[in-house]
Amino acid sequence: MSRFTVSEDIFAALPQYCLGVAAARGIDNRAPSARIAALLDQEVQTFAETHDAAGLRELPGLRACREAFQALGMNPNKFLCSVEALAKRVCKGDGLPHINPLVDLGNALSLRYLLPMGAHDIDRLEDGLQVRLSTPEDHFLPMGEETPELLPAGEPVYVSGHTVKTRRWIWRQSDDGKITGETSHVFFPIDAFQDVNRGQALQARDELAALLREVFGCEVVTGFVDREHPEFEF
Repeated sequence: MSRFTVSEDIFAALPQYCLGVAAARGIDNRAPSARIAALLDQEVQTFAETHDAAGLRELPGLRACREAFQALGMNPNKFLCSVEALAKRVCKGDGLPHINPLVDLGNALSLRYLLPMGAHDIDRLEDGLQVRLSTPEDHFLPMGEETPELLPAGEPVYVSGHTVKTRRWIWRQSDDGKITGETSHVFFPIDAFQDVNRGQALQARDELAALLREVFGCEVVTGFVDREHPEFEF
């Protein structure tokens, strides 16, 4: 049994912060999924046709993320949250590549609901998963690199033990946190805010769980995390 926890330090800065969460076991992520590939392509097309890059930051969900970055002491223009970077790329006409079914599914639903949706290989977690402020002992391996970076104290991170999975909260995922074809046990956090998009996070979580069951035939558990309920076991 693993545990996901959000520290009180994070809630002190973001009292409205909440997450829809899902964990799935028994996935075969090696074979392509025509259904998920088609879903991603459709979401990319729909988003590109209905949004323009100039207006992205005024969308309620993205504006809430930008305000949260500021509250956490980060410049939202320098460090784009994951879903804003995704949306901006699609609006530029660059599309999104097909990486593997789990990554493609997360990207498709992230675009549909305009919510940051992470994915973490549970078998590669050292000691559960936390959202907390970093310590000098924490380290981060950038994507495609071989040498870890040490982090300053006080940066909001997704972390397991002292291995940072995502820097600057929902900005950039580590190389050792990526989802591969060998991933069979995965945890999805969907970051949201009680007063902005809580309902969308729950809807995204439930649609994600349904698709995981239908496409992969796997076991899925879901939950909800907020300041009053800061832990989820999976």
